[in-house]
Amino acid sequence: MTPNHSAPSKTQRLRELLATGTVAIPGAFNALTAIQIERAGYELVYVSGAAISAARGLPDIGLITLTEMAREAATIAKAVAIPTIVDADTGYGPPSAVREAVQEFERAGLAGMQIEDQETAKKCGHLSGKRLIPIVDMVAKVKAAVQARRDRDFVIVARTDARTVDGLDAAIQRALAYVEAGADALFPEALLSAGEFGTFALEMKKVGVHVPLIANMTEFGKTPYLSVGEFESLGYRGVLFPVSTLRVATRAVEKLLVELKFFGSQRDWLDHMMTRHELYELLRYENDEEPTGRPYEPGDPRTARD
Repeated sequence: MTPNHSAPSKTQRLRELLATGTVAIPGAFNALTAIQIERAGYELVYVSGAAISAARGLPDIGLITLTEMAREAATIAKAVAIPTIVDADTGYGPPSAVREAVQEFERAGLAGMQIEDQETAKKCGHLSGKRLIPIVDMVAKVKAAVQARRDRDFVIVARTDARTVDGLDAAIQRALAYVEAGADALFPEALLSAGEFGTFALEMKKVGVHVPLIANMTEFGKTPYLSVGEFESLGYRGVLFPVSTLRVATRAVEKLLVELKFFGSQRDWLDHMMTRHELYELLRYENDEEPTGRPYEPGDPRTARD
C-alpha cells in the first residue's frame, strides 16, 4: 500500500506550532486581514472578540452571539490555509452553551477556541471592574468543552482574568484547576510585569504542568511591551497581538478621511494605498482587462502604481 503522506489538519498543525516554539499570533478582524497575515509569513491567526466587536461598531462586552461569531470566524478561517484560534469570550453561557460553541466552531473550520472565567457581562481583560465566576463553574465549562469536541486535536484554551481581580496566586490556582479539567493551553490575562509572567510559568512547571502558555501582548493595557523573544525566554509558546491590525487600520482611515474632507482629493494618499493590481494579487484574482472609467492623463500618479 502507498503510505499516507497527507498534510496535518489545521488542528494538528496548531498543536505542533504550540509544542515546538514560540509563535506570534496577530488578530484578524476580517478575511482580508487574515490573508495579509498569512501572506506576511505568520503561521497562526487569532479572531479577537474585541476586534470583531469593534468592526461591527460595538464595545467588547460580549454583545456578539455565538451564531454571529461563528459566521465571522468561519469566513476568516476559510480564507487562509493556516490555523485560526477564535475568542469565545465566556463560552456564551453555561456548560451546555459551551458545548454548542465547540461544535459550532469545529464545523466553522477553527483549530482552537478560547474561553475565559469572567461573568457573562464581561469586560476587556485590561479594564478594571471585572467579575469572575467561581472556579467550579469555569471547571465545568472547560470539561464541557473538552467532552464536546469531535476532533480530539481541537485546542481548548482556558483564560483566567484573576490577576487583576484576586491577585497572581489566584490566577495560578485557577489555571491549575483548568488544566486538571482538561484545558490544552493556558492564557493568564493582564499580568503586570515580565516577572509575573515568569513566576506564572515557573509555578506551572513546578507541579508538572507542561501545556502551552499563551500571552496577550495587547496595546495600551496593563501588560508592559515585551517582544516575542522575551516571552519565549519566559516560557510562553504563543503571543497574541489581538487588536493591533484593527488599531492601525482605523487610524489610517481616520487620517485619510480628514485630509480628503479638507483637500477634496485623495491624490496625496496614493503612495499609502494598495494599487488595484496589488489588491487583486492579494485576493488571488487574475484580471487582464484594462481598467474602466476615466482614462489616465499624462502625469496622472495612478499610471505608475495602478
